[in-house]
Amino acid sequence: MGWIKRKEAEFFADQVEEALDTILSGRELKEPEEVTEDTLWGKCGEKFWQLSQVWNIKEADALQEKKQMKSLISDISHQTKTPLANMKLYQEFLQEETLSEKGREFLKRMEEQTEKLDFLLQSMVKMSRLENGIIQIQKEKVKLQETLTAAVSQIVPAASKKEVTLHVSCEPDLFLNHDRKWTEEAIFNVLDNAVKYSDSKGRIEVLVIPQEIFTKISIRDNGKGILPERQAEIFTRFYREPEIRDNHGVGIGLYLTRKILELQNGYIEVRSEAGKGSEFCLYLPN
Repeated sequence: MGWIKRKEAEFFADQVEEALDTILSGRELKEPEEVTEDTLWGKCGEKFWQLSQVWNIKEADALQEKKQMKSLISDISHQTKTPLANMKLYQEFLQEETLSEKGREFLKRMEEQTEKLDFLLQSMVKMSRLENGIIQIQKEKVKLQETLTAAVSQIVPAASKKEVTLHVSCEPDLFLNHDRKWTEEAIFNVLDNAVKYSDSKGRIEVLVIPQEIFTKISIRDNGKGILPERQAEIFTRFYREPEIRDNHGVGIGLYLTRKILELQNGYIEVRSEAGKGSEFCLYLPN
C-alpha cells in the first residue's frame, strides 16, 4: 500500500510540474479526460485546466488593453503636435509685430505657457509608454562616457544661466551594457533636478564608480537638500518640492528615472540632509 501511494504522489508531482510549465510558457493546457477514479490528479487536473483558461483570457485581455493604450498614446501625441506647432508659429508672427509693452509681456507669458504645455505632454507620453510596457529597452555594450556626455550637454544651458559649475569624472574606456537613449534621459532628469535645487554659483559633481556587481553614477549637489520625511516621496509621480512649484516642470523626472533604471535591473537611491545638498546614486548592472 505504501509503495502505491508513493507512486501516485510521484505521478501527481510530475503532472503538476508539467501543467505549471505549460501555463507559464503560454501554451494551451489540454482539457483532462473525464476521470472517474479517486486520485490526486483526478481531483486537481480539472482545476488546473480551469486555471489555465482564466490565465489565457487575462493574458489576451492585457495584450488587447496594451494595444489600445499604445494606439491612444500615439493618437494623443500626434493630435497635439499640430496645435502646439501652430501656437508657436503664431507667436513668432506676433514677435515681428509692433506691440505695446503690455502686449510684449503677454506674448512672453504665452510663450512660457506653451513650452510648459509641450513639456507636460511629452512627459505624460513618456510616462504612459514606460508604465504600459510599450517602450522596449534596447541594451547594448557602449561607452558610458558617451551617454553621460550627451546628458550633461543638455543641462549646460540651464546650469550656465545659474552659474552652476559642473564637474564630471568617468573613465573614457568604461563599457557598460545599457540602453543609451533612456539612460541618458534618466541621468538628465537627475541633473535637471540638481540645477533646479542649486543656488546661484552652486556646484554639481558627477562621478562614475565601477563596482563588483553594479556601476554607480553619483550626482552630488550642494543645494538646499531634502528633508528626511520627503525623501520617500520624491520618486513618486507628480511630486514637487513646495519651494519650487513656480519653476518649470511637472514632477515626474525622478519617477521616470526610477522606472528606466528598474527596466534595466538597476535602481536609484538618495542621500541628503537639509541645507547640505543631495547625492543621487544611479546603479546599473555590469
